[in-house]
Amino acid sequence: MLDKLKLLAKDTVIYGASTILARGLNYVLVPLYANLLTTFENGIHALIYANIALANVLFAYGMETSYLKVASDTARSGRDSSKCFSTAVISLFLTSTVFTACMVFFASGIAEFLGLSENQRDFIRYAAVILWLDAMLVVPFADLRLKRKATQFALARVLGVVAVVISAFVLIVWFKTGLKGAFLANIVGSLVSMVFVVPVFRQFRRFFSSDTLREMLRIGLPYVPTGIAGLLVHLIDRNVLIRMRLEDIERIYGTGYVQSDIVGIYGRVAAFGILIQLFIQVFRFAWQPFFLQHADDPDAKKLFRHVLSISTVFAMIIALAATFYVPDLIRYHYFDRLYILPPVYWIGLSILPWIFCSYVFDMISTNLTAGILITGNTRYLPVVTFAGAGVTTAVCLLLVPVMGMDGAAISILAGTVVMSLCMGYFSLKVYPNRYEWLKLLLLLVTGIVFTRIPVLAGMQDLWFEAVLTGCYLGVIAVVFRKEADYVVKLLGSKANSKSNKE
Repeated sequence: MLDKLKLLAKDTVIYGASTILARGLNYVLVPLYANLLTTFENGIHALIYANIALANVLFAYGMETSYLKVASDTARSGRDSSKCFSTAVISLFLTSTVFTACMVFFASGIAEFLGLSENQRDFIRYAAVILWLDAMLVVPFADLRLKRKATQFALARVLGVVAVVISAFVLIVWFKTGLKGAFLANIVGSLVSMVFVVPVFRQFRRFFSSDTLREMLRIGLPYVPTGIAGLLVHLIDRNVLIRMRLEDIERIYGTGYVQSDIVGIYGRVAAFGILIQLFIQVFRFAWQPFFLQHADDPDAKKLFRHVLSISTVFAMIIALAATFYVPDLIRYHYFDRLYILPPVYWIGLSILPWIFCSYVFDMISTNLTAGILITGNTRYLPVVTFAGAGVTTAVCLLLVPVMGMDGAAISILAGTVVMSLCMGYFSLKVYPNRYEWLKLLLLLVTGIVFTRIPVLAGMQDLWFEAVLTGCYLGVIAVVFRKEADYVVKLLGSKANSKSNKE
C-alpha cells in the first residue's frame, strides 16, 4: 500500500509543482488588474470569467472524465485507445464550433442576460474564442494524465500561463488596452498550450465510432448538469451580486459603489481561495487516474480511507493558516508603494474565512466521487450537485440583500456542506467504506474555534496566530497519533540511513 501511496504522491508532486507554478504566475495578474483596472472593470472581468467556467462544462460535456474511463478500460483490454482519442476529438471539435458560433452571433443578448450592457458584447466574443480553445485542449490534457506523462502536461500548462502573464503585462501596461488586454492575453495563452500538446495529436486517426461516443456520452453527460450545478455553488454569487439593488449597496457599504464595483471587489478577494483550490485541483489531477487504476486492489478501500483523511487534514491546515495570514498579506504596503489589493478592496476581506472553509468540504466531496465513478453510478451526481446549487442559490438570494458579500460567501459554504453530505450518502451507499469522520469533525470544529480566538480575544497579532497554528498541528498529531508516529519513525529511519551512508 505504501508503494501505491508513494505513486500517488509522486504524480501529485509533479502535477502540483506545475499547477502551483502556473496558478502562481497567473496570480501575478490579480494585483495587476486590481491596481490598473477600475473596480467596475474588475467586476465585468469577474462576472464573465465566472460564466466562462460554467460554459466550459457545456463545451466539454464530461468528455475529460469519460475519456479517462473509456480509454483506460480499452488500454487494459489490450485494444487500441487511439480510436477513443480520435472519436472524442472529432466530437468536441464539432460541438464547440457550433457553440462558439452561437455565442459570437448572439453576443449582445448574452451580455444583457448576464446583467451587462450591449456595449460589452465584444467581451462575450472574446470569451467564445477562449472557450473553443479550452475545449480543444480537454482530450489532449486528459490523455497526458492517463498515460502519466506528467512532465509534458506540466510544460504545456505552465508555458501557457507564462504567455498569459507576459501578454497581459504587454497589452495592459505598455499598450494601454485596458480590460480588452486581459481577454486577449488569455487567448494567447491557450494558443501556446495548444502548440505544446500538438505531439499528442499524432495518434489522431480519421476514425469516428458512434458506439464509443455513445459510451462516452453515457458516462460524461451526467457531468454536464452536475458540473454546472457544482460550479454554481462557487459562481452563483457573482450573478446574484450583479443584481443587488443600489439602496442595499448604499445601506451596507455606503455611497459611491454600483453593482459591478461590488462584484469586482468580491471577485478579487474571493480569488485568494486559490490557496486551497490549488491543493484540491492538484490532488484531483492525480486522484482520478489513481483510484481507477487501483479500484480492483484487495486493499483499495483501506487505501482510499487513508487518502481521504490525509488530504482533508492538509486542506484544514491550509484553511486555518490562510484565515490567519492572508488578510495581513493583503493589507501590507510593499516597498511603501504597492498593495496586493488596494484599500478599496478591503471591505471584502470578511468573506475569506467562509471561502476557505468551503474548500475543505470540496476536498471531502472530491475524495468521495471515487466510489460513485468506480461503480459507474454517475446518475447520483446530478442529485448531489443540484442539492448543493439549490441551497447555495437560496441562501445567496436570502442573505445578499441583507449582508452583501458576506451573504454570498456564506451561501458558498452552505452549498459545499450540503454537497459533501449528499456525496457521502450516495457514495457510501454504492461503495461502503469506514472513513474516520469523527476525527475529521473534531479537527474541523477545533480549527473553527482557533480562527475565532484572535478576534474574540482582540489579539490578531502574528505571533499569537503562529502559536495557535502550532497548537492546531499538535491537536492533529494527537488525533491521528498512529499516523503521526508512523511519519516520525519513517523520517527517523531515513535520517539514520542517510547518516550511515555518510
